[in-house]
Amino acid sequence: MMAKTDTAQNPEANPLAEGPVLRQGRRADPLSGHEQPVAEAHVTQGESVSTTDVEQPSAVEVLGKQGEQDEQEWGPEADEVEAKTRQRRLRQLLRQCERVLLLDFNRLAMSDWPDNFSLAEARKHRDLWVFSALVAAVVFLSGLTGFVPAWLAGGGFGAFALIVLAGLPGIRRLYSHTPSHVDLLMRRQRLLREARKHVEYLESDTGLLWQCAAMADFNPALKTTRFSGLINLSERRALPAALTRREHFRLYLIYMLEAEKAYAQVESAYFKGHQSAIDEGWDSAVERTDNP
Repeated sequence: MMAKTDTAQNPEANPLAEGPVLRQGRRADPLSGHEQPVAEAHVTQGESVSTTDVEQPSAVEVLGKQGEQDEQEWGPEADEVEAKTRQRRLRQLLRQCERVLLLDFNRLAMSDWPDNFSLAEARKHRDLWVFSALVAAVVFLSGLTGFVPAWLAGGGFGAFALIVLAGLPGIRRLYSHTPSHVDLLMRRQRLLREARKHVEYLESDTGLLWQCAAMADFNPALKTTRFSGLINLSERRALPAALTRREHFRLYLIYMLEAEKAYAQVESAYFKGHQSAIDEGWDSAVERTDNP
């Protein structure tokens, strides 16, 4: 009974009666590679923790963290290189296809082209004129042989002279403003000649239509199979000589209009990328922007 009392009054006599004391343990052994150090362990009195009991990251987690670290380190530089490459490609497309802006729509559309109805009417008038002149010439020649009276032959000669004079272009314009069959044919030839010269100017020595085929990613209409023949001729620098009909020039005009749409898309993408490069501070991607 006395022993219990002494123990209660003197706590130092029984150290086990003291509450648990928390003491800081030693640091874990350092890990190799990219492994993160284990947090300091706090152990209680009478307990021991070995480094093998601590959960360590696996090799997959280590490689994943390393890949994320590399991506964070090299990501911006890779984006800058990609932006620089894209801007260089867009500048090249703008440079090689800039002549598409020189397209003369009216010259290739040939709005003054004489239609088939006007040509048929002019052909009918020409045939009537030739027939009248032949009848008057037959009457005159018949009078020379004695088949018709002399006065009728003289009238035939006068009619023949008037008909022939009426068919001359200078006199014909005095009483009629309708173009003749010859005028319509000459107008067609002139329009074809002017359109061919304009195509030669556009194609130059590089083949504009073939160069514009590289913009097909911005306008899928440029990949249409009906343009394949024109693209092949443009690549061989033989396109202007092969355009001999109005339908050929109309097809060329349609392609150039689609190329204009693609050029506008390329230009928009270039300036948008230029602005993005400025915002990101990529100096190498915005070089030579004044002269694409």
